[in-house]
Amino acid sequence: MEPRHLPLHHLVRPAAGNDPHPPLLVLFHGYGSNEEDLFGLTPYIDPQFLVLSTRAPIMLMPGMYAWFEIGFTPDGVIAVDDVQARHAAHVTAQFVEQATQAYHADPSRVVVAGFSQGGTMAALTALTRPDLVAGAAVLSGIVPSTIIDELPDRAALINKPFLVIHGTHDQVVSIAHGRASRDFLSQLGVALTYREYPMAHEINLEALLDLTEWLKTLNGER
Repeated sequence: MEPRHLPLHHLVRPAAGNDPHPPLLVLFHGYGSNEEDLFGLTPYIDPQFLVLSTRAPIMLMPGMYAWFEIGFTPDGVIAVDDVQARHAAHVTAQFVEQATQAYHADPSRVVVAGFSQGGTMAALTALTRPDLVAGAAVLSGIVPSTIIDELPDRAALINKPFLVIHGTHDQVVSIAHGRASRDFLSQLGVALTYREYPMAHEINLEALLDLTEWLKTLNGER
């Protein structure tokens, strides 16, 4: 299947079967990576899903891209540029909306997922445009609580499925961020599944199994 002309460059893993309106999974990579990274997970993803792996719009250097710039506080904590992040969320939401139409996906079965900075983008896309997605998976990412007062439709987030997975040995995005994301999302009343594992900044086997099983649940499989 040839990629459609959409706001973000992306790779496509077609859905198996004959469903004219398949479920859609949109993947967002981490800071300094590219669309090839998470596309490597597609052999493990439910074949019923159409999978699109996107490339962030900011080029750091050839083959390395970002969704927004990051900085570090004096104590080494990652600081998110909220203005750029909100702009990036507008871009990802636009992509999800247009991709759902262009690929004739089922709009009630659209899921976003991302790793590290891509996890932030998955969360922001779902939080700012809950009408577009059925759920969001945040893998080793940060959910910026500073947008809490700017959510356009809190009622639409009630019982919206979110999966948050983080490593207790993560030296890039500390476990404190994962737990803060857990607490923030819990306040919003989403249907939260939270897992933490003794892993570094990575997607280990347990995390991958959690993601694949969670996706099957969202697709109505048992």
